[in-house]
Amino acid sequence: MVGAAVWVKHENLMPTGAFKVRGGINLTSRLDPETRRRGVITASTGNHGQSVAYGAHLFGIPATVCVPEHANPVKVEAMRDLGAEVICVGRAFDEARAHCEALAAERGLRYVHAGNEPDLIAGVATCTLEILEDQPEIDVILVAVGGGSGASAACIVAGVVRPSLEVIGVQSARSPAAHDSWRAGEMVERPNTTTAEGVATGTAFELPQRIMRELLTDFVLVEDRDLLTATRLMIEKTRTLVEPAGAAPLAAALDPAVAPRLRGRRVALVCSGANISPAQLAEALATPAPES
Repeated sequence: MVGAAVWVKHENLMPTGAFKVRGGINLTSRLDPETRRRGVITASTGNHGQSVAYGAHLFGIPATVCVPEHANPVKVEAMRDLGAEVICVGRAFDEARAHCEALAAERGLRYVHAGNEPDLIAGVATCTLEILEDQPEIDVILVAVGGGSGASAACIVAGVVRPSLEVIGVQSARSPAAHDSWRAGEMVERPNTTTAEGVATGTAFELPQRIMRELLTDFVLVEDRDLLTATRLMIEKTRTLVEPAGAAPLAAALDPAVAPRLRGRRVALVCSGANISPAQLAEALATPAPES
């Protein structure tokens, strides 16, 4: 269907069902004893919050996660199961983040930003390292982008290990803040209406943007309907659960504007997560299958 040799990096099989756990473990492992005693707090649409909650659970650190009121219930339950205090606040991620930042100052907690954290990016970078260890001749990696930790991490690894490697970021056209900021060369805010919460943010993050502006090969947008089509296809073909954000790289690879540059090449798709809600799963499976 893609016309390329395609490898899928199954980050949906990570302990939290998403790649971000790599960053959460790395960051929490490096906190000093006093910070661990006081605890950490973060804002998330789900997978980042799970990563911080998982790392905090491993190292006995109190964790608080602020999520939007309509956050994916699968992800919210998982965070609570890991022992995190989950606070549902605001209609969208940016409102939850603003509340989180205020609460961090009020309680004296270590605020873990969803993107502007070198230790998060360093942890996530191990995903691309593993891709290149298994398939050192990969030509292109496609990575879903919300805040950009995954794509910026891939860029750093590519620059050191395989400079010819192309890294392409993929974001929903209904939440294009990171994409538009990268294109504009400055931080911009945009409407945030995608139903794929793994790529949902209304504003870009400074550190990932700085890295991506220097090293990212290209950045593309896909429609939410194409995310659902790709979700169904990945579930059927890989026999694993995939959330819409995790299917974003495949949606881009199937896009007529992107597919020609991939033909005949070696392509890695980072399947970033499996934390799909029952409602999302039903919608994806009801979506017409793509033509072969």
